[in-house]
Amino acid sequence: MKKQENRWFPTKVTLTDLDCDHIPPVRVPFRGGTGDTEKPRAQFLWGTNTRGQVNASLTPSTTPVIFSGIQPTGVPHLGNYLGALRQWVKLQNAAKPNTKLLFSIVDLHALTVPQEASQLRKWRVEAFATLLAVGLDPKRSTIFYQSAVPAHAELMWILSTVASMGYLSRMTQWKSKLQLPEETTLDNSEARAQLRLGLFSYPVLQAADILVHRATHVPVGEDQRQHLEFSRYTASSFNHLYGPIFPTPEALISPAKRVMSLKEPTAKMSKSHADERSRILLTDSPHEIQKKVKVALTDSEPGVTYDPTRRPGVSNLIEILSHLEESSCEQIATEFHSASLRALKEHVAERIAHHLHGVRERYFEIMANHSYLDSVTQEGATTAQANADVTMRRVRDTIGL
Repeated sequence: MKKQENRWFPTKVTLTDLDCDHIPPVRVPFRGGTGDTEKPRAQFLWGTNTRGQVNASLTPSTTPVIFSGIQPTGVPHLGNYLGALRQWVKLQNAAKPNTKLLFSIVDLHALTVPQEASQLRKWRVEAFATLLAVGLDPKRSTIFYQSAVPAHAELMWILSTVASMGYLSRMTQWKSKLQLPEETTLDNSEARAQLRLGLFSYPVLQAADILVHRATHVPVGEDQRQHLEFSRYTASSFNHLYGPIFPTPEALISPAKRVMSLKEPTAKMSKSHADERSRILLTDSPHEIQKKVKVALTDSEPGVTYDPTRRPGVSNLIEILSHLEESSCEQIATEFHSASLRALKEHVAERIAHHLHGVRERYFEIMANHSYLDSVTQEGATTAQANADVTMRRVRDTIGL
């Protein structure tokens, strides 16, 4: 079965320097009887909704909440790691003690395409183990399966009552999944015939994922701003009707560039590519990494230069090295200017294998320790459910349920 592209927010992180002392404050709309104003979240505690009833802001003014998720498509690849997972770990390690961090395996999103049950179960566990292997600490971060917290689905239904069909129809994800042009609308009979409600409405579930935990900040890639904007819009729409229940989440944009396919360097590295050599999995052995990088598509031009437009394959290898060594692409290109492409590939493969060695070892240790995995899974679900229940009690009370 074809694997689904690993996109919830394929989750990338700016906190350029990951300075959690300077996470920007979230602003919550204050809607009173004399018109709409806006106050910093740090100052906002109470407001009145359109019915004149008092609502408390659910997130204490001193508590930043960071949330992100990843779809279970098995062991993540190098692009997932450099663009998202490594940044999550940096966020965790740099965060102040009062910052809440929640990271989810968003398995309900995986159902927007047909899945074989046994395969999905396997992918869920592999994805969970990988989050632990890369360095997320269950004593510091809440790690959980989305499906283990029913409040996500409940809030999705409630938010769907304020979500705009027009806005959803303009989202690009459902069109790209169905391989339709970006300008496609719901007037297109072919689009309507292919489109399923789950795929069309998945941004509403994304919004619920974020808002049910009162997230103030969400790590996303630059190309995922549209998704977070929908969540912000949905929060504002709900707050306009019922009062300031939800903070309006801010984006944390990743400084990392997208890692491209080794076999098709103008496309993102993806599990959906037919050629397994197009991607490096976090569990690949040094020998497997060396083989894949060796056959990575480059060009016949001598020397090493950084030119993403003219030399995308070579530039992709340079960018991977740039991520791993935390130096500029231009600096690496200068260093390898007189080297052969073979020498560059050998060095890239060596650095990837060295960097992923610890992740790979920890992954297999964790996968072999079933009792540990079960206990962390249960702990995460319990904590996430308790956090979501706080939101849902207020939401139900506010809307009359």
